[in-house]
Amino acid sequence: MEGKSSHAEQFYYDNKIVRAFAYASLIWGIVGMLVGVIIALQLVFPALNFSTSWLTFGRLRPLHTNAVIFAFVGNGIFMGVYYSLQRTVKARMASQFLSWFNFWGWQSIIVLAAVTLPLGLTSSSEYAELQWPIDILIALVWVAFGINMFATIFKRREQHLYVAIWFYIATWITVTVLHVVKNLEIPYSLTMSYPVWAGVQDALVQWWYGHNAVAFFLTTPYLGLMYYFLPKAANRPVYSYRLSIIHFWALIFIYIWAGPHHLLYTSLPDWAQSLGTVFSVMLIAPSWGGMINGLLTLRGAWDRVRQDPILKFMVVAVTAYGMSTFEGPMLSIKSINAISHYTDWTIAHVHVGALGWNGFLTFGVLYWLIPKLYNTKIYSLKLANIHFWIGTLGIVFYAVPMYWSGFAQSLMWETVYT
Repeated sequence: MEGKSSHAEQFYYDNKIVRAFAYASLIWGIVGMLVGVIIALQLVFPALNFSTSWLTFGRLRPLHTNAVIFAFVGNGIFMGVYYSLQRTVKARMASQFLSWFNFWGWQSIIVLAAVTLPLGLTSSSEYAELQWPIDILIALVWVAFGINMFATIFKRREQHLYVAIWFYIATWITVTVLHVVKNLEIPYSLTMSYPVWAGVQDALVQWWYGHNAVAFFLTTPYLGLMYYFLPKAANRPVYSYRLSIIHFWALIFIYIWAGPHHLLYTSLPDWAQSLGTVFSVMLIAPSWGGMINGLLTLRGAWDRVRQDPILKFMVVAVTAYGMSTFEGPMLSIKSINAISHYTDWTIAHVHVGALGWNGFLTFGVLYWLIPKLYNTKIYSLKLANIHFWIGTLGIVFYAVPMYWSGFAQSLMWETVYT
């Protein structure tokens, strides 16, 4: 209009923080998986602990799980969220200081874990082994990340909140509650503390936390990444946006109740065990709804999957998500759990999820993201395809023998106790 000046608003996304988390995810992924290979070899060659307590299986195993979950996948989460959030809300991150506090704080936590766990400084709780000073640092860094995320959402230029952001929000809220409640403890020294939970209550809180660390750290944020990066890589819209919303609400409601299935055949009250089983079986519906939504997003693009390593990684990742989220509910049924409990079957199940779902989606996102950040092409599609096939065959050669040995172990348990 006359008398009014109009100009396009200009702003720039913060890609430096995305690159930093991408590098960190790559580096810690190598470290975490290398430690996993070392402890696997120790099971066959015990001398590889070199008669040093710091290098024993019991010390390195929690280092492996923490490195893969919180270092490799954790940095992958932040990488994907910082990239996709800015673009779905059309706004730069609210605070550059909080972004970098998130980055350096998270790397500090990882280094502290890498030092304390081999030294035997542990709370002895699965996925929550770190001692109370580190727990406080985790809370501070996580809260800083949340403040930055919500502040960015509040100043958004896009009114609609894409479904990926819903998964990010649910992740932040639930992980906050899980971390605080699980790690309630009374310190009695700089490195040691007494938990406020004990007995059956401690077991229930442990697996309410432990299973939902899988649910809300390894699953919901990565579903958000799937809903953003898979359509981008395929250059196709999400198959059903309505299904993605149903997927979100059903998953969020059901998942939080599934933890007791880790405590079947224990002193946990039978009603609590049954509750865990029922909600675990119900999880098949939203989980497979999400998998189907992801795979059908590729309609019209399947011909490209044969040549594109990025889509190959993502297809296997979503398929592994479907496989592990079918297997998990099945393992929560008592008659099947009686076979799998205390056997290698459980280990195989966990690694199909971690390597197939989290690992392959991370690699797919990295292969898509890095060229975008540097405005270039993948250096070698051939090397990327070799990476894909080595990884895929590696998962198969890892999991299948573990399933086989799991059945053998179950039969041996039965022989001993009958």
